[in-house]
Amino acid sequence: MVDMTTESTAYAADIEAVEQVVATVEHSQQHKDPDEFLALFHPDAVWTTAHGKVLIGLDAIAEFTRKVLPAANWDGKVSYEVAHVLFIRPDVAAVKVRQRYLSPDAESEGAPLYVMTKQDDGRWLLTACQNTGVVAD
Repeated sequence: MVDMTTESTAYAADIEAVEQVVATVEHSQQHKDPDEFLALFHPDAVWTTAHGKVLIGLDAIAEFTRKVLPAANWDGKVSYEVAHVLFIRPDVAAVKVRQRYLSPDAESEGAPLYVMTKQDDGRWLLTACQNTGVVAD
């Protein structure tokens, strides 16, 4: 395993690509765009929502996303920031993300873990993801 706490130039392009996936997640959430979000997933992906709902396969993820994302009710901004990347293999990365919902009245935070896989064409896709809410102390 390669721990990216010490930057490796061998992985620089892959880190940039992983960061772009997370930036696209942010953009799709800010714009409530299910198609942009769903394009980031491997067809056999597994997604667990912050409330523990397990979605297996792109069809299940799409059905859920198309129902909840356009109807999402938040006033403010959502941000996603890559906090840590661990390359388990050159084509598999565990990506810890800091997710924040900011509104004039409140702020909430999530700590998703995205396992991404690099495809033969070089794209990184979301493959196994756990979206975990952070409980304020």
